Amino acid sequence: MSHLPAVASHEGVAARAAELLGAHLLETRTHLGEITLVVARDAIVTVLQTLRDTPDLAYEQLMDICGADYPERAERFDVNYHMLSLKHNRRIRVKLTTDEVQPVPSVVSLFPVAGWLERETWDCYGVFFAGNPDLRRILTDYGFEGHPFRKDFPLTGHVELRYSEEQGRVLYEPVTLKQDFRNFDFLSPWEGSWPLPGDEKADDTPAPGLDPGEKK
Repeated sequence: MSHLPAVASHEGVAARAAELLGAHLLETRTHLGEITLVVARDAIVTVLQTLRDTPDLAYEQLMDICGADYPERAERFDVNYHMLSLKHNRRIRVKLTTDEVQPVPSVVSLFPVAGWLERETWDCYGVFFAGNPDLRRILTDYGFEGHPFRKDFPLTGHVELRYSEEQGRVLYEPVTLKQDFRNFDFLSPWEGSWPLPGDEKADDTPAPGLDPGEKK
């Protein structure tokens, strides 16, 4: 018996989606039993509504929206919509691409939960969702500079925070790396030149804490 959860067969799903979506569907990919539909950016509302309202597909739940960054591409961002059909016990991924300028139509009108999910993608990647009624940062702090999940975002960030007892508030300051450079000896203790407890049993090296000639 497999340890994997039982899921319905995806047979015929890709063909049915292609039939319904027509020119909105740019590409269909199947990998490890998962179907990904690559669609036109401006058609995302129509695509998700079709997948939701067609009875033999019935992807009625939007589980997640997430981004991915590929800076070498002209449209560097992928936006992925993960859909679930409770009726058929199936999942599907809908993908589109965009850049820092071109907005993605919001799907809040179809799935209210998309409000927070789009805010996360905006906050972390800087993908703008046109029509989201409350497109504010949700994970980073007020006044945060940049979008931390972009590949070109500095690992150290731009500012650091600390609480000032003198001023009684949180201060934003330029990042300072106070860790001094250190050389590390990565030799195993068994390969080092220092005596270890028990070495005196193999040779005349005194155990740590014992004077030469003194026996334990």
